[in-house]
Amino acid sequence: MLARVLLIGIVLVVSACTTAPPKNINNVCEIYDEYYDWYIAADAVYERWRIPKHVTMAFIHQESKFIDDARPPWEWFLWIIPTGRASSAFGYAQALDGTWYEYQEKTENWGADRDDFEDAVDFIGWYNHKTLIRNKVNPHDAYSLYLAYHEGQGGFSRGTYKNKPWLLKVANKVKKRSDMYRYQLQICEKELDDSRFWRSIFG
Repeated sequence: MLARVLLIGIVLVVSACTTAPPKNINNVCEIYDEYYDWYIAADAVYERWRIPKHVTMAFIHQESKFIDDARPPWEWFLWIIPTGRASSAFGYAQALDGTWYEYQEKTENWGADRDDFEDAVDFIGWYNHKTLIRNKVNPHDAYSLYLAYHEGQGGFSRGTYKNKPWLLKVANKVKKRSDMYRYQLQICEKELDDSRFWRSIFG
């Protein structure tokens, strides 16, 4: 009986720490209005890593649909026996274990968590900034940035994505969403900036 009570308590604590996805993930203005701290986080990424907010948010949409603890689905043998997940990808940015450790090491952000939005978008900024430097990609080019995000900077240089039609389609989806988010931000960004002071006080 005691064990059951403790288990329920743990589940409740974990549930309380989970951030629900935004109500409308197709409108970045509504996303930022609902979670204003996400706007501050994405703006900080732009200031630090030169990656525009609309690109960062398009990546998050594609990778996790803004679900903080997103993981790849289980794989099954003969549709019966679970054999594990396709990869170690986890969190908003679907960062792999090894790449996340590299990010922590290079940025000395050892307390970073993949299910924390601020850390996840900073990771996306850090990774994409490496692509800007190594591959000379324009920071607004969400299409190329996503290909390098998936294939790695070396794979992008070698053109490994060229034989993956499905990946080219996904990268094009990211580009279109980035363009859509950029258009939406043109409408609401000034209001978001102007409200920064009172939002920081009243939440």
